[in-house]
Amino acid sequence: MALLHADSRRRHCRGAYSDAFLDGDVEADRRPVRSSRLSAPSSSATVVAEEDTGLAGFVHVVFDEDGRWGSLVDHLHVTRHRRRTGLGTALFSRAAAAVAEHARGNAMYLWVLEQIVHDLLHTWTNGSWQQRASSYPKLRIASSWLVEQCRAAGLDVCHDAADSKGCGSSTL
Repeated sequence: MALLHADSRRRHCRGAYSDAFLDGDVEADRRPVRSSRLSAPSSSATVVAEEDTGLAGFVHVVFDEDGRWGSLVDHLHVTRHRRRTGLGTALFSRAAAAVAEHARGNAMYLWVLEQIVHDLLHTWTNGSWQQRASSYPKLRIASSWLVEQCRAAGLDVCHDAADSKGCGSSTL
């Protein structure tokens, strides 16, 4: 898991983290993080997707991490060859099911670095989560526009803010 996490950081976080860090031993940096998170199973869940060749992806969710925003989708990673195959959607759905079963509330949130922009829309349709995804290199989307689009789609926006480092969050 640390290897996949490190590979994902190297591919998607240029500009958010220093090149020296990303070109260094990111695996060693991630390994203790993964170990500590896996050692607290009562307050979190990690769903792993495997295939014959090994790890295909994983998602980690921390239950009731924030009193206001709910459970934190801490990481969602899939291997390069499994991108755009529906695996990320399946992992996200499993995380949502774990939150529904084990957390006090059903709200989930995810922090995204401003430099990494992914257009992800998850909708609950006919008893399952559906995802539409695309991504753009360093595209800047005004938070107000995103909130308007979500509201126009019938979603309630409970929170919308960015911190001083450019990390934004919207809770729907």
